[in-house]
Amino acid sequence: MTLIENTTRPESFLNTLPGSAYSDPELFAREQELIFEQMWFCAARSADVGTPGAFQTVQVGRESILITRSRRGEARAFFNICRHRGAQLCTAESGEVKRSFQCPYHAWTYDLDGKLVAAPNLTKMPDVDRVEYGLRKVHVREWLGYVWVCVADEAPSFEDTVMGAVRTRLGDIESIEHYDVANLALGRRIRYDVKANWKLIIENFMECYHCATIHPELTEVLPEFADGFAAQYFVGHGAEFGADIKGFTVDGSEGFDRIPGITEDQDRRYYAVTIRPQVFLNLVPDHVILHRMYPMAADHTIVECDWLYLPDVVESGKDVSNSVELFHRVNQQDFDACERCQLATNSRVYADGGVLVPSEHHIAEFHQWVLDSLHHGA
Repeated sequence: MTLIENTTRPESFLNTLPGSAYSDPELFAREQELIFEQMWFCAARSADVGTPGAFQTVQVGRESILITRSRRGEARAFFNICRHRGAQLCTAESGEVKRSFQCPYHAWTYDLDGKLVAAPNLTKMPDVDRVEYGLRKVHVREWLGYVWVCVADEAPSFEDTVMGAVRTRLGDIESIEHYDVANLALGRRIRYDVKANWKLIIENFMECYHCATIHPELTEVLPEFADGFAAQYFVGHGAEFGADIKGFTVDGSEGFDRIPGITEDQDRRYYAVTIRPQVFLNLVPDHVILHRMYPMAADHTIVECDWLYLPDVVESGKDVSNSVELFHRVNQQDFDACERCQLATNSRVYADGGVLVPSEHHIAEFHQWVLDSLHHGA
């Protein structure tokens, strides 16, 4: 896959990836192997595996990953595969065990640290190393209240990649620390089933050339978005609320108390951050919205979106629907647009791709990153 060279195009345009980049199953398989299985992947909310034995199973690239918490309260992640004959250990998306995971095929049993602790006739096999034949571990980190995993043999630097993406976008890491994301509470979660390629979703999130066309509610709250330049276009920039807007809500009405660490410069502003390959962060003064993408096929992506608030907002049962509804509409509008684009990716008319206008030129760097990731791993 390469960018199509077009020497006859106007200087205002840059080429996109070719249509096949969004629809070819073989290319998608390479992306799973060389991107999603090589990078840090935001897999689960920490609170969803908050107690020892609580677990979630998550698809990371081509691998099923089991995420749990040890008896000491430490996050653990394993390949969801029994070391005996390869049976999938857990088939449920989530659940809880008391002390161990047992394979339903031959009853090989593993503790919460992955060690093999029991199996039929195991005592008659004294030469079997119970750690060596325990569950295969996956690299794991916790940050921003989420469990991040990397299934590569050697994980890239978390500080350089994940935290580096935030630093590059906001100008420093301290800016996100003001939001105290790890200590916010889940107010709402919506899961979207999107019939579109993951790259189309990222491209959409990165630009605002479409905002005036399909996001009337958002541009009412953030008037500068109507001009077509997304907040991500500028390092450290946050889009300012409209003069008559009281909060980041569907009707501009007042939201909730400001997160205590927010600075005056961050107040009444919206910041968007893309953390490759599958996280979007949306920061506003009274809540945070975090998207996680789970690419399932070349034309199919699950997007899980969390709305996070100060704990007292959630615990007191305050109505969060006005703030949820704003970005829920944005999501629906965006994903509908991505699905419209997906329909054209196999057309002969789009075989060479489309074009990027000046306010979208920064997307070309994302395209080059995809190409470099695939070529370097080839």
